Amino acid sequence: MARQGEDLPVTNHAEAKADITDDIVGFYNCKRINSALGNLPPTVYEQKMAARAPIVVSEIT
Repeated sequence: MARQGEDLPVTNHAEAKADITDDIVGFYNCKRINSALGNLPPTVYEQKMAARAPIVVSEIT
């Protein structure tokens, strides 16, 4: 298994695990569209939601 962007092989289990985790977090959590989010990637959905004004839940405190 070669490291992403490098021609060097993975030298141990921890390195392989870190590479796989980086791939999963980088692709699945950021780029993959999600039908529950209006067919948007999670990062785009979060940016759109952050730009909206917060809703008022209750006037009573």
